Amino acid sequence: MKPANGLPPWFLPCSRFFTEDQKQRIKVKLANRITDDGVLLVKSQAARTQLGNKSLVIDKMNELITQALLVKKARMSTKPSKASIEKRIESKKRHAQNKLFRKKFNQED
Repeated sequence: MKPANGLPPWFLPCSRFFTEDQKQRIKVKLANRITDDGVLLVKSQAARTQLGNKSLVIDKMNELITQALLVKKARMSTKPSKASIEKRIESKKRHAQNKLFRKKFNQED
């Protein structure tokens, strides 16, 4: 498979630079850019010359792979502060009090 731009394609499965875990992460994150054969497809038409576009494609590939290999930090769950809990309960009490004032009072009570 020879691309039109003259550069050899980058085959993810044959790459010895990445571990199998990293290859799997790249394959998942860049699934819409990797073909069934494992070729990463990136194109650029921003520059006026073919050489300029090739260098832009290489930069774009490096950026895509770098972003794909970043492991997102797990979110630590937090509990609400004591003040926020008290504020929420106070708000609920005020809301309930307003609803009580809307009721009609009986003369007999």
